[in-house]
Amino acid sequence: MDDPNAYALDRAQLRAAFERAADTYDSAARLQREIADRLLERLNDVKVDPATIVDVGCGTGYCTRALTRRYRRARIVGLDLAQSMLRRAHRRDWWRFFDGRPGFVCGDAERLALASASADMIVSNLTLQWCDPVAAFAEFRRVLRPGGLLMFTSFGPDTLRELRTAWGDVDARPHVHGFLDLRDVGDLMLHGGFADPVVDVERMTLHYPNVLDVLRELKQIGAHNVAHGRARGLTGKQRFQQFRAAYEAMAGEQGIPATYEVVFGHAWAPTGAPRRAHGDAVIPLSEIRRRRA
Repeated sequence: MDDPNAYALDRAQLRAAFERAADTYDSAARLQREIADRLLERLNDVKVDPATIVDVGCGTGYCTRALTRRYRRARIVGLDLAQSMLRRAHRRDWWRFFDGRPGFVCGDAERLALASASADMIVSNLTLQWCDPVAAFAEFRRVLRPGGLLMFTSFGPDTLRELRTAWGDVDARPHVHGFLDLRDVGDLMLHGGFADPVVDVERMTLHYPNVLDVLRELKQIGAHNVAHGRARGLTGKQRFQQFRAAYEAMAGEQGIPATYEVVFGHAWAPTGAPRRAHGDAVIPLSEIRRRRA
């Protein structure tokens, strides 16, 4: 596509996709949980004692629960774009075993409704690829206190390469989102005002019995194609069969592959004065109640 905006995301459709996926997300999010575990393991190498933590893109609360176990004295807030995801996180029976229950707030990573310099740590697992990264990094930097830590994961450009290649045999429309390269992520963190950025990558491949299982799992976690340049309307039977045949030709002994390039990053908010808020109403973290479900 020649259109530079073809891969820009329709945020209304993005929110709707995740709202619909709340009931099926946990049963399908095996990769997301594995990546979250690897991200949280990296906290073992970082000496921090945060008083306030924000889990941006918390979904149904997997990372939020792990952070609550690890930092029992911290105030923890889970934030997500989809209200239905937050409702599932609220209803967890797991929270009754903890006095310091997390709070939850519905919000957008590109415009965090949180007060400036109010968090000691931001953790974000597989959310950045659904955002304008310039806006998201600017907001992460604004909300972190001086010396605060950002830990995140995102997907790199090799993600779902088999799916992209198979659709490339059919048409030139974007069927898979564009993902940031490792070097671009580091540059964007520096541009966003972060200090000492560290970025590395791991590659993971899942295998499926057939192509329909790949597509079904993506739908169950809410990973729809919401690029503005996507094809509108129903995919014709002939075009879909052409795509399916191209994808099935990539099958190996383990089945149909789906590759994910996972970018891990962390950086620090510098110790100078925090950046000012964007002007919208913001919520002090102390006012986010730890409500019982």
